[in-house]
Amino acid sequence: MFQTFLGFDFTMALLAFALTAGLLWVLQPVAQRFGLLDHPVGRKDHAAPTPVTGGLAIFVACAGLFLWSRSTSPAAHSFMAAALLLVAMGTYDDLRDMRWYWRVLCQAAAALLIIYWGGVRVEQIGPVFGRGALSLGWLSVPFTVFATIGIINAVNMIDGADGLCGLLCLAALLMLAAAAMYSGNDVIAGRLSILCGAMAGFLAWNMRLPWRPRAKVFLGNAGSALVGLVIAWVSFRLTQNPKHPVSPVLALWLLPVPVVDCLTLIVRRLQAGRSPFAPSPDHIHHIMRDAGFGPTRAALHLTWFSLLCGLLVALSMQMKLLPKPAFLVAYIGLCVGWYLLTRNRDRAVAFFRRLRRAKAPDADAQPVLGTPETEQA
Repeated sequence: MFQTFLGFDFTMALLAFALTAGLLWVLQPVAQRFGLLDHPVGRKDHAAPTPVTGGLAIFVACAGLFLWSRSTSPAAHSFMAAALLLVAMGTYDDLRDMRWYWRVLCQAAAALLIIYWGGVRVEQIGPVFGRGALSLGWLSVPFTVFATIGIINAVNMIDGADGLCGLLCLAALLMLAAAAMYSGNDVIAGRLSILCGAMAGFLAWNMRLPWRPRAKVFLGNAGSALVGLVIAWVSFRLTQNPKHPVSPVLALWLLPVPVVDCLTLIVRRLQAGRSPFAPSPDHIHHIMRDAGFGPTRAALHLTWFSLLCGLLVALSMQMKLLPKPAFLVAYIGLCVGWYLLTRNRDRAVAFFRRLRRAKAPDADAQPVLGTPETEQA
């Protein structure tokens, strides 16, 4: 029988896994009936119409278990309201294709819910200049809204290949759970156990497997918005709680691939006079695909890179090997380095091809990426 370990509840994680996986099976005919499908048209080149019910299943499973565990704090209530708003918005978007500014407006409204109802906001960003924690003051609310929208859209933009977004977000949730356990925040660790289990249940349908060459279900806009909100909300709770302190700088290193990729592409699109939400085949998974990486191998490599970043930075902070501003400088350096590398696409492709140490494509490499990007102009 699994037991709770430092707040992480393995029983609840297993329940969330089973509920999410079961709901995804139940929702397949529902998706077909109501047209909740992603069709392979235009830039979306997956093989067949695929249900986009991952977000709905994760939300229903987690909401049910949260209610069962009787989470009654204003922070929990505000989070559930914000999550419901984003799932409703994302489901409508999956059906009708909303304009980007309506999506951003809904994301801002969700952020304001967790700020003013739940009291969850970024009030300080740590000793980024080498002294005490820098208080944001009146900038707290706009910074929290900006950070929430940024994380949600970073998750949305990286959702472009089977298993990629799910694995990266599961890695981030596991690292956040480890941070919660280390800091003694049993409440957050317990809630994260549910979320980790639900994400694993989704991956059971979204990952490519030897007996299943393509994903059976996608996250959809509802799912990417929900998972982005979860990561943002948990990061705020952990880094702004004086009783269970976690460095805000560490949070940057728990989701490095989506955020760095998103920031780089936004800068490049603005320089070209395009909308920052305009789609383009220049994400990291597109470059890795052109270098011969299959979707599964690309997802696994980027996931272990994320885990390595989080682990090394956490251990370095715990051992006080470097001052905390150095980790922020290193993160900025990572962003600048990726921007410079990808200014020339051929150079970036050659870089990843050298990492593979072989010219031949992977066994799972196919010209089709199973999960379409959900960003729209």
